Amino acid sequence: METCQSLEELRERIGDCQRCPLARTRTNLVFGVGSPHARLMFIGEAPGRNEDLQGEPFVGAAGKLLDELLASIGLDRREVYIANVLKCRPPGNRDPLAEEMEQCTPFLEEQVRLIDPEVIATLGNFATRHMLKTQAGITRLRGRLFRVDGRKVVPIYHPAAALYDRTKQDVLFEDFRRLKAVLDAAADEQKPSQPSVEQPTLF
Repeated sequence: METCQSLEELRERIGDCQRCPLARTRTNLVFGVGSPHARLMFIGEAPGRNEDLQGEPFVGAAGKLLDELLASIGLDRREVYIANVLKCRPPGNRDPLAEEMEQCTPFLEEQVRLIDPEVIATLGNFATRHMLKTQAGITRLRGRLFRVDGRKVVPIYHPAAALYDRTKQDVLFEDFRRLKAVLDAAADEQKPSQPSVEQPTLF
């Protein structure tokens, strides 16, 4: 797709999207929310029921947990940017289909280009597989640091996973502490008085 000059222009270009069948079942298109200059960007899978109703990502129980996780490392959602691979809710919260992702991911890629985050946290399997171009699952990939197009990518369990499996909640808070360390290291690399330090593949 042609590049845009701003997130606002991109949202206008998406418009009342009818590019795939999800347009027939959605309530609202869920574009994204947060700082357009965020150093940290979160990418989830797709809107759920609450997100579809309100038109904003991560506003349900998973969103509340995400807010708690952010607060645990001294951030709130106004300082980061949150988006999904799909902009419309799949019926019944089913997994995204290949043709839906094909239509929608160019918009996500343009969001990433415009925001230009230093660090991307992928939440769950679909976001992680899309960003890393892999079929490996989140359980295998979480806890590792990757570099994609000059950005640091940190795979993390989706907060919704901790709502169904409470044992994952402690793991999520641990992952966010690691995410904070990656952010701090990225900030140090930007300081001209200090040499760039290559991060290890594993935390």
